[in-house]
Amino acid sequence: HEKVNLSEMANSIIGKLMAAEQERHAEIIIAPEIVVQADKNLLEVGLRNLIDNAWKFSSKGTFTRIEIGIINQEEEKVYFIRDNGIGFNMQYRDKLFLPFQRLHTSKEYTGTGLGLAISQRVVRRHGGSIWVESEIGKGTTFYFTLK
Repeated sequence: HEKVNLSEMANSIIGKLMAAEQERHAEIIIAPEIVVQADKNLLEVGLRNLIDNAWKFSSKGTFTRIEIGIINQEEEKVYFIRDNGIGFNMQYRDKLFLPFQRLHTSKEYTGTGLGLAISQRVVRRHGGSIWVESEIGKGTTFYFTLK
């Protein structure tokens, strides 16, 4: 584990997504100087999957808004990725982190159904936990902790 600037990592990931879709109108808010102790390569894979999801599932609206930040909750730091995308019915939340489980068809949205399962494994590998809150038509927020 080493010191990793999560804010810089998120900026880099978002920058590549925006460069690939320059016509897309997006408001991106990334809290500055979120620094963690982590395996940099693993964390980048996990974070990329979460950000890719936010980007993908907010793509069909007229305006994309993604926020990446940190909440101090009791004695623990909770990191989050929030979007204004399509959201989903929370009764399916347990299915999200299972490999190859998808809530939408591959015709609607690309992907393999592995991204969130991988993100969960990365977070768990760091001794943390990951969970989600969502509302259909209003967006999704993924929360995670790292130890």
